[in-house]
Amino acid sequence: MPKSKKGLGRGFESLIPTELLDESFDVTASQDDKVSDLRLIKISEIHPDPEQPRQHFDDEGLSELADSIREHGIIQPLVVTPDAKSGYMIVAGERRYRASLLAKLDKLPVIVRTLSDQHKLELAIIENVQRRGLTAIEVATSYAKLRDQFNLTMEQIGERVGGKSTSAISNTMRLLKLPYSAKEALADGQLTEGQARPLIGVETEVVDELVPQIIAEKWSARQVEHAVSALRKGKAGRRTKISVKPVEKAVLDQLEKRVGTKVKVATGAKGSGSITLKFKSLDERQRLLDLLNSK
Repeated sequence: MPKSKKGLGRGFESLIPTELLDESFDVTASQDDKVSDLRLIKISEIHPDPEQPRQHFDDEGLSELADSIREHGIIQPLVVTPDAKSGYMIVAGERRYRASLLAKLDKLPVIVRTLSDQHKLELAIIENVQRRGLTAIEVATSYAKLRDQFNLTMEQIGERVGGKSTSAISNTMRLLKLPYSAKEALADGQLTEGQARPLIGVETEVVDELVPQIIAEKWSARQVEHAVSALRKGKAGRRTKISVKPVEKAVLDQLEKRVGTKVKVATGAKGSGSITLKFKSLDERQRLLDLLNSK
């Protein structure tokens, strides 16, 4: 089941990643279970890594994150490793830790791993991405795990998974913003990455309606783009849930050539719709009427 995100404050996604890791798409979930321990630990027992390269944290950003944490709590657990000298050292999540101090939290949710287990799991993720025939959503989940649980930048992830560009990593991870129905169809191989990508940022209820139609009618990526565009234009004047089925460009071109004017075709989810012929003068309107009446 997808994790509910109801109640998240406005702008919360900009403060902390909300594309939470879903075990349905996590290729190393079983390995993670063996080497990880999810706990609630007193914040006084947790401390940053003194060798953490990032030393500057924006005060205003931390204050905003602290406000959100007061309201919603910690959404993403920190990753820590046992420290023989004093409690637990942060591996990933120092910004959340600092904001939690401002929010005066007593305990934090953390994933406890030894450094050796952390390293083994990172190698396992990278090996899976490089060698297995993963779906796009599984790859995106793996990238997110490397970012959120291993503190890797987009550039570092790209280097570790075979020299991919930062933009390629970022574009793949954007798939995690899809509603669950699209991610599930992508994972099952029912949707291609090209078909799914235009659905990023589209309302969940609209995606839930469109996905079965895309699959059943085998829409191309271009058709999905047209449908989303038509839906957005339709919503400019009033809210509607009707999906607009795009017609193959070749068919439209043939029809426009036959009638000699611009043709607009829109089909609703249940098969109803409209065909609109455009004319610029009364003479052109009469020509079209004569054409339609001709046998």
